[in-house]
Amino acid sequence: MLSAAEGILLSIATVEAGLGVLGNTFIALVNCMDWAKNKKLSKIGFLLFGLATSRIFIVWILILDAYAKLFFPGKYLSKSLTEIISCIWLTVNHMTVWFATSLSIFYFLKIANFSHYIFLWLKRRTDKVFAFLLGCLLISWAISFSFTVKVMKSNPKNHGNRTSGTHWEKREFTSNYVLINIGVISLLIMTLTACFLLIISLWKHSRQMQSNVSGFRDLNTEAHVKAIKILISFIILFILYFIGVTVEIICMFIPENKLLFIFGLTTASVYPCCHSVILILTNSQLKQAFLKVLEGLKFSENGKDLRATGVWDRKG
Repeated sequence: MLSAAEGILLSIATVEAGLGVLGNTFIALVNCMDWAKNKKLSKIGFLLFGLATSRIFIVWILILDAYAKLFFPGKYLSKSLTEIISCIWLTVNHMTVWFATSLSIFYFLKIANFSHYIFLWLKRRTDKVFAFLLGCLLISWAISFSFTVKVMKSNPKNHGNRTSGTHWEKREFTSNYVLINIGVISLLIMTLTACFLLIISLWKHSRQMQSNVSGFRDLNTEAHVKAIKILISFIILFILYFIGVTVEIICMFIPENKLLFIFGLTTASVYPCCHSVILILTNSQLKQAFLKVLEGLKFSENGKDLRATGVWDRKG
């Protein structure tokens, strides 16, 4: 049984997961409908669709994995199931981070304003940049899967010595974790670098415009400040996701500490939930589609009220 604190945290994580699935499903559907309507998908649409779709799978894996560990630990610890979940997790997690990285670099190259020749060279060759990122994803997958297979085969727990196996795991955990996730860590560094550089560019531009008192300039400055806030929130949420996942992995060695494990789940689930809401509210296409959905729901409710009123009037 879970304690009160564990139950509350698990409820919060479940609500976050539900909102994350709904938000990312909405983003995926809007871009999918736009694709069907225009017979083509823009680069930003492709990245948003891929990010939303991969995050839906991430949320389901996180929440199902947590419930299985908490309520069905005996069945969950089978070797074959652990290997299957590890492979699925590696695939989907890499894709989620890759799409987030590509989206960050896309916005950086599109919005940032630097005079450095390297930036100008990259800005003119966005297709080559994304080809390079795709190569990074494939290499990252190859490295991660090879090390994962190696770790599973060499784990002493397979030979029945549980004490030495636990000691071996604790001693080798850091190196194995870094090697398996070296690609994800590299993509994380790229994402943070692109976001920080874009924040610097927007901040410098807004500072230059503050001296101009025209209304147009004021509105432009507000837009830049808003963009900076959005980027900072994304960085915080992205880092929280990695912290939460790391806490969950550390809890493999302390399975009795359910509170820490659920805290990691709650922390990791904040990113796919909150960032999908931020995207919907800040992306013009997604925001318009969301407002249309709200208007449709409101119209539907008003129609029901009118029909109900008509029924009561006829009865009167």
